[in-house]
Amino acid sequence: MMVTTPDELRKQFDSEGKTFAEWASNNGFEPQDVYKVLNGQAKCKRGKGHRIAVLLGLKADPKGESVDTPPVQ
Repeated sequence: MMVTTPDELRKQFDSEGKTFAEWASNNGFEPQDVYKVLNGQAKCKRGKGHRIAVLLGLKADPKGESVDTPPVQ
């Protein structure tokens, strides 16, 4: 997966008719957590913010693993 910027990701979602709230719901996250990542309010160094950033393609996965779905807790 190629790393992208929040602006590029917003354009991609707009062109596909997707919402981030819908993405959050489908991937087991709260919409406000996704918006915090997109708006730079979350550091995304570890935990939930990091997982969201990796799944959205905003950060590379440090382990090089496939990140199709978030881990089940």
